[in-house]
Amino acid sequence: MPSIDLKEFQEKISIQFRPWQRSFQFWARAADIYTGYKVFQVRVSFEKDVEKAEAMWDRQHEHAADKIYSMCYDMGGFFLKVAQVVGKPDLAPAAWVRRLVTLCDQAPETPSNVVRLILENELGKTVDDMFERFDWDPIGSASIAQVHRARLKGDKKDVVVKVQHPGVQDLMMTDLRNLQAFALCVQKTDIKFDLFSVCKEMEKQIVYEFDFTREADAMDRIRSFLSENNKKTVVKVPRVIKDVVTRRVLMMEYIDGIPILNMKDEIIKRGINPDGKLAAAAKQNILKSLTLAYGQMILKSGFFQADPHPGNILICKGSEVALLDYGQVKELPNPLRLSYANLVLAIADNDHVRASEGLRELGIDTLSLCEDERAELFKLAQVMFDTKLPPGVKILQPFDDDSTIKKIAVQAFPEELFSVLRTVHLLRGLSVGLGINYSCAEEWRPLAEEALYFSGRLKDEDLKSRNRLRRRFFRRSSGWSK
Repeated sequence: MPSIDLKEFQEKISIQFRPWQRSFQFWARAADIYTGYKVFQVRVSFEKDVEKAEAMWDRQHEHAADKIYSMCYDMGGFFLKVAQVVGKPDLAPAAWVRRLVTLCDQAPETPSNVVRLILENELGKTVDDMFERFDWDPIGSASIAQVHRARLKGDKKDVVVKVQHPGVQDLMMTDLRNLQAFALCVQKTDIKFDLFSVCKEMEKQIVYEFDFTREADAMDRIRSFLSENNKKTVVKVPRVIKDVVTRRVLMMEYIDGIPILNMKDEIIKRGINPDGKLAAAAKQNILKSLTLAYGQMILKSGFFQADPHPGNILICKGSEVALLDYGQVKELPNPLRLSYANLVLAIADNDHVRASEGLRELGIDTLSLCEDERAELFKLAQVMFDTKLPPGVKILQPFDDDSTIKKIAVQAFPEELFSVLRTVHLLRGLSVGLGINYSCAEEWRPLAEEALYFSGRLKDEDLKSRNRLRRRFFRRSSGWSK
């Protein structure tokens, strides 16, 4: 009778039960956070003093932030991505942002001996044969991969080597399906938004992230597009090292810069007033560069990098911007791209009728739960697809009774649009973090007009009329305000 390797048997059992353990861990923690808010909502409803109620909300958010941080940190993987989306100054309570913003680079590192094994299996050569120098301490570790600085033999410039964490895909798929089920529960009770479709699109996009050959192609395509459409570099895109790309390993040029999250510290270190004119000009230049690049990608090409969170943005010499990580990209079908261009014009022109028509044209199915439907629909369009929040709105609070998505229920939201929605919200989070209140819809107006004109949806006489209106508008407004 063959002997049983007890350690091997235990490992197999552990692997089989890991998804169940992870699911139990998620549901226990998510239920605790959610019910905590529901119980608190009842308690705070008895407090009539507004200031006391706000103080109570602050304490509740602090308490919940610790639990959310612990869940995302302990579980890692996909929940680090959740932290990136939720932990934005305009979307989440300040207490959440303070805790979650530090999670961008908190993913566990793959040990160096495993990294060496992956590299040698994928590339068919030893690390010593390929590299003159390889820094085993990673520059950063994210949910799917970690990156190392290195130098190829016979080369004078450094490169970045991106190596996928082993075994991460199965766990992330488990996390996503749990989140989809949770989204279905929440959208039936509190948040009247089609969260399930959003989660389905996230699943589709994340599956693509595990193929680095696809990411390399996307990086090359976007780099060429931005180069062809601009005389001067708008944002830097790393150049792929062609011969060193597999599904699990990606090599690209090294771009020197500081993470945008460290920009304030760097400004102070250089003896510059972070609230002075010089710093303000640098911030505006950074945001304008990113806004122009994304406007061109989304409205002219329809193919764009869909993950502009702070961890993927470097500030280089002379306030130049580098955009990293092309694992999440999206290609919009032409009809959807042009419908979105139409909505951009409606928001930029403050046209309530056209905005409500534009939402329907995009396939966003809404149910009005208020009297002033047209005004609320326009506010919904702003909240979803513009970086400038509607007047009087400083933060998006989906549980608030006065929230737009309490007044206008979003019953169906096209999965294909989620990447645009997420990109605009990440740009808004950056603008709030930099202290600049601006409208990407107004900045993208000429690009939207160009897209509609070349498609035949905007005629010569319409364009001339719009240009006259725009000249009048710009005499009254600078577009960028503090």
